Amino acid sequence: MIGTGPGSSDFMSKRAADLLSRADVVAGYTTYLDLIQDQVKGKRIIATAMKKEVERVETAVNSALDGEETALISGGDPGIYAMAGLVFELCRKRGIPLVRPGVHEETPPKGKGLVIEIVPGIPALAAGASVLGAPLTHDFAAVSLSDLLTPWEKIEKRLAAAAEADFVIALYNPKSKKRNWQLSRAREIIMAHRDGGVSVGIVTSAMRDNQKVVITTLAEMDRAEVGMQTIIFVGSSASLGYLDFMYTPRGYAGKYPL
Repeated sequence: MIGTGPGSSDFMSKRAADLLSRADVVAGYTTYLDLIQDQVKGKRIIATAMKKEVERVETAVNSALDGEETALISGGDPGIYAMAGLVFELCRKRGIPLVRPGVHEETPPKGKGLVIEIVPGIPALAAGASVLGAPLTHDFAAVSLSDLLTPWEKIEKRLAAAAEADFVIALYNPKSKKRNWQLSRAREIIMAHRDGGVSVGIVTSAMRDNQKVVITTLAEMDRAEVGMQTIIFVGSSASLGYLDFMYTPRGYAGKYPL
């Protein structure tokens, strides 16, 4: 499982690039595969659309069991709102033995188990934060507003808890064509615990050619143009704007002379 980060080879680890070059088969969501076309030329491609994650992972696992070196890619990091968890879920259900590379002298025989390596990538919250400045310098929480797999009632509870605890909140999946009300509701929940003037950073397609950055306030954040490639950073009570940047102090000024 390989995290391709924002998509450009400039922001992909050497390990990720090396394993992609070695792979016989590359599986992934079509949008993320399009971003790394140069790195996967000549490979057998397993491409599926949104909401076909189970089919994609099952096909990739079966390919690996057949003895093909298979790279299952995720944009960002494979363990953050991505495919790594589903791989383990499916392998556990099927009782497929898994080993880490280098741990066992002998690899599982063909069809009997898998050597599995998870290669981390730059996640969207890290890419977006770096573009904004330093909004995650202190404690933060990440919450996805997609209720496709998580009941909205649970999402509301998590938003309220994070807002009350004064975490910086990174909002994934804020809006899509079919989910057009969740962001406004999230703003209402957070504003019950936080001033409307708190800084909010909105980053779309971080570190890609169509990157867009907006800094606004909590009161106005639901009016911004956002989509599935957007991540929103709702500042804590300590977060500040400076010029065209946003940051959250760690607390040095209260302890040391600056």
